[in-house]
Amino acid sequence: MLPGWPCASAFRKSVNCVTIAALSLRDNGNMNSLDGIRILDLSRVLAGPWCTQNLADLGADVLKIERPGTGDDTRTWGPPYLRGGDGQDSAEAAYYLGANRNKRSITCDIATPQGQDLIRALVKHCDVFIENFKVGDMARYGLDHATLSALNPRLVYCSITGFGQTGPYRERAGYDYAIQGMGGLMSVTGERDDLGGGPQKVGVAVADLFTGMYATVAILAALRHAERTGEGQHIDMALLDTQVAMLANLGANYLVAGKRDGKVPGRMGNAHQNVVPYQVFETAPTPDGQKDYMILAVGNDSQFAKFCELAGRPDLSTDARFTKNQDRVRNRAVLIPQLEAIFRSRPKAEWLAGLEKAKVPCGAINSLAEVFADPHVQSRGMVSEWEHPLGVSFNIVASPLKLSATPVRQDLPPPLLGQHTAQVLQEVLGMNAADIQRLRDQQVI
Repeated sequence: MLPGWPCASAFRKSVNCVTIAALSLRDNGNMNSLDGIRILDLSRVLAGPWCTQNLADLGADVLKIERPGTGDDTRTWGPPYLRGGDGQDSAEAAYYLGANRNKRSITCDIATPQGQDLIRALVKHCDVFIENFKVGDMARYGLDHATLSALNPRLVYCSITGFGQTGPYRERAGYDYAIQGMGGLMSVTGERDDLGGGPQKVGVAVADLFTGMYATVAILAALRHAERTGEGQHIDMALLDTQVAMLANLGANYLVAGKRDGKVPGRMGNAHQNVVPYQVFETAPTPDGQKDYMILAVGNDSQFAKFCELAGRPDLSTDARFTKNQDRVRNRAVLIPQLEAIFRSRPKAEWLAGLEKAKVPCGAINSLAEVFADPHVQSRGMVSEWEHPLGVSFNIVASPLKLSATPVRQDLPPPLLGQHTAQVLQEVLGMNAADIQRLRDQQVI
């Protein structure tokens, strides 16, 4: 507690009742699932902010702590940038906007003793603390789990790093690209090696995104435990752990049989390791002579029989080499060339219409422009419009979470750097204008 500040316990009791009541009803008139949960977010870039954006969408009051003057690294990760009312690029990168809605931004220099005191004071009024600094950094600042849990025993403390708090790599910096490589994903992503393939990363930072999602689940579970017992805990999330878990069926393939048989799953291009036919096929050219493609995703033997009927080749589904999926996998090299020839005989639109009518899983391969123009995507509300503090409106991808009784919120656009500093310090810590100005003068905030 900084000198002259109100008693934490008494102030929390009085202020939090007001705060929770104020947060209970959003603009949509509904309560949110995490109303009354306050999160102190010291994470930046993607994995941590993705997690806290999920929690903020669900109603948590996320206080995003940022470095004075610069803020979250992704604020400058452009172009593209949001354009202000004058039509010129602002300092708000689209990357940042896509991962930081429904949060409040507070600037605080945690490298200073006063900044560290400020964080410790805020922790007493929070339910969750999340950080993605290198292992040991939080202890240097006096903001480690042991220190903060002594101040708030109910605190759920989540650390997100590349390699975790333990193990021989714990002190390494971890980045999504490297983790995709180290965690095996790039060994199974891309065209087959015999067709000229090589290591290929996924187009979005999936190790970061999945870690953010797993962290969200872990925090919700830890909050439930704290609710029952009054006991917080430390969550140790690692990008590499998450990437290994994401190997899913391929990881299981190797551990169950590949290790025994000396077979390591490799790149299969657009084909599936365990299901056939489940891949991209070239169709007849477009009217202007361009190549065209689509996806066939047969998931069981009944669907394969329906496809063969539609394709005019019912004999394929009764051929003992192809009747069951396990047979089709073993005889992939014989079946696929036949299917490739069949698909090239008709245009994509005809295939899609017929397969959808027959209830055989299939799909187009859309560009992002086609995705956001898709009538179903639009009907599902997957684009949300926001009014930015700069005085302009903009669109970002919406949350996919659709809860009937406690829908996600949409009331705080991604904040300007430090936009809510004074508001939060007054509301949560009871600081007056003089207290706040003193911290500004000291360049703490």
